[in-house]
Amino acid sequence: MKLTRRDALALGLGATAASFLPFRAMAAADEAIAEFTGGAAAGSEGLTLTAPEIAENGNTVPISVSAPGATAIAIFATGNPTPKVVTYNFGPLAGSQAATTRMRLAGTQDVVAVAKMADGSFVQTSATVKVTIGGCGG
Repeated sequence: MKLTRRDALALGLGATAASFLPFRAMAAADEAIAEFTGGAAAGSEGLTLTAPEIAENGNTVPISVSAPGATAIAIFATGNPTPKVVTYNFGPLAGSQAATTRMRLAGTQDVVAVAKMADGSFVQTSATVKVTIGGCGG
């Protein structure tokens, strides 16, 4: 195979573009979190996120969140093409402000939970989940 200057340039540009993909995914997650919080700063006390350190299969990663006194909890997967996973809304008659679900992760990434508290403030926490088998086609 003979490598021309055009081929080398195309390979170099492709590699450069591929190196920026994680930054673009993280930016999309930051935008989704800012949309949920309205741009408000988030504290770190009062929200519990339970996720496995290592997930053997990215197709079904179990997570649970709990935030006593929250009116809403949103979960984001920072490395997924669509970072917003789910939003739980809790009314005044909710017995507890907790939820458990399974989610699909595209690879090793941070899972972020953000809770809107009854007083209008926000709290945020995150956990890194290492995926050994890709859940979104990999």
